Amino acid sequence: MRSLIAMYQRIGLVPLIIIGLILGVFIGWLAPNVGIALGLLGTLFVGALKAVAPILVFILVMAAISQHRSGNEVYVKPVLIMYMFGTFLAALTAVGASFLFPTELVLVNATIEQVPPAGLKEVLTNLLMNLVANPVNALAEANYIGILAWAIIIGFALRQASDTARAVVSDFSDAISQVVKWIIALAPFGILGLVANTVAETGFAALAGYARILLVLVGCMLFIALVANPLIVLIKTGKNPYPLVFTCLRESGITAFFTRSSAANIPVNMNLARKLGLHEDTYSVTIPLGATINMAGAAITINVLTLAAAHTLGIEVTFASALLLSLVATISACGASGVAGGSLLLIPLAASLFSIPNDIAMQVVAIGFIIGVIQDSAETALNSSTDVLFTAAADPTYSR
Repeated sequence: MRSLIAMYQRIGLVPLIIIGLILGVFIGWLAPNVGIALGLLGTLFVGALKAVAPILVFILVMAAISQHRSGNEVYVKPVLIMYMFGTFLAALTAVGASFLFPTELVLVNATIEQVPPAGLKEVLTNLLMNLVANPVNALAEANYIGILAWAIIIGFALRQASDTARAVVSDFSDAISQVVKWIIALAPFGILGLVANTVAETGFAALAGYARILLVLVGCMLFIALVANPLIVLIKTGKNPYPLVFTCLRESGITAFFTRSSAANIPVNMNLARKLGLHEDTYSVTIPLGATINMAGAAITINVLTLAAAHTLGIEVTFASALLLSLVATISACGASGVAGGSLLLIPLAASLFSIPNDIAMQVVAIGFIIGVIQDSAETALNSSTDVLFTAAADPTYSR
């Protein structure tokens, strides 16, 4: 058994994930029943990540702040600026692509269980209410805004505690980090199950009817990941950004693509930030915060599908209204995690700017759920990998 574990560790996590991915495709394609059964591995993996992530964030942030001493630099502000600028740039990119490649939708009738927010005020209210949520409920419901708020407050309070108390918190932080490493080591099996189940259930032809809208969505996300984000990193660091970009896409984006959950990918990103040697006081805050407000992929989804609905209905979109849509999408995307259903359920809010009836907007949301197996995966991969990318770019320790 020890020799098998040693061989497993020697091969490396990323090659094993790629092997699991390829095996998952073939199993789901050639033996769908086996693929569906293997889906349990993916469910267990994602469940473990989601379960440990809230505790990890709470303990790491609390420990980092309680151990922090004046004179130690943190770099949260520049990361937040890059988060917001990157999301707005993604929204503008989606608008430009929608004008260059106008897409019409075949509207569908479907029942959407979730209720979309009534307006931007409700999105922001939800965000603020999450900030002051009961800390126990915040942990149980994975409310990362609330978790961060309470972890920061308790962390500052612990600065007045004894050295022994702070040492206990630090040791607990190390223990939780070790648990995360154990879970991440099982990622190849989780990816195998997720891919096999997805291919077995959807096949390769299920999304053919929505190929054009998917190409526009994924094309915008690839442009942000491979052109816009590297340009932001280049401006910030003055160095070739692509080694860092490809590292983040490989070690964070691949896992996020298949888990389809920014929250579940927080432990993966924390582990990557540690491997990159980033400042713990910074990444322990910016990584979980990024999972909540760094939503370039969500902004792209909102704008592309909203403008596709406008093109379908023959509504003229002016430059001013497109710019307003980009601003609304940027702000709304930041609150997407506070709304049940995420970015798709913010489409009716954006569609209201063009007086698109709510029943039509909800049909567009239904299309979003249909193509979600690819759209949501690509969106999560972009969002989550960018959290580490911008955190590393703002950290002089890495930039030097």
